[in-house]
Amino acid sequence: MPKVCACGSIVEEQQLFLELDKVLEEYKTQDGGLIPALQIAQGLFGHLSEDVLHRISRAFDKSYSEVAGVVSFYSFFSTHPRGKHLIRVCLGTACYVRGGKQVLEALKKELNIDVGETTEDKNFSLEVARCFGACGLAPTIMIDKDIHQRVKPTRIRQILAFYCSSEEEKADL
Repeated sequence: MPKVCACGSIVEEQQLFLELDKVLEEYKTQDGGLIPALQIAQGLFGHLSEDVLHRISRAFDKSYSEVAGVVSFYSFFSTHPRGKHLIRVCLGTACYVRGGKQVLEALKKELNIDVGETTEDKNFSLEVARCFGACGLAPTIMIDKDIHQRVKPTRIRQILAFYCSSEEEKADL
């Protein structure tokens, strides 16, 4: 069955697994090779499904629970499909006391999702983070690789609109 890989191309799932097998062959004997293999697998599939984790665990001769434990420990890994844009709300101390919780609530309301979920249109996923190192500019959110500083709940709709815009509309903003 055709799938859209994380790069946006339509490919057969079988082809993605063949690519994964090449990656696993390269990394399975390297010290510390598990995390890069997981990162590449997530790049190929967009997330780390049970099937992918089982294949990785077999290749590295590790238990499924050990590999799944690594995945659950690191926040940049996801076991479910993420949206086109990943929103992370900082709830570190400075951001929290300067309104980060209200920003998070505004995002949840605007997107109609909770933390760890993806919008129905697959455009946004919402997560919480602990610190982006911009404490003096709190509260902050990160959308993809963009950090938005001194975010107010009333600006959420405007910020999200930028990520819903076409490339031509963004050039005009």
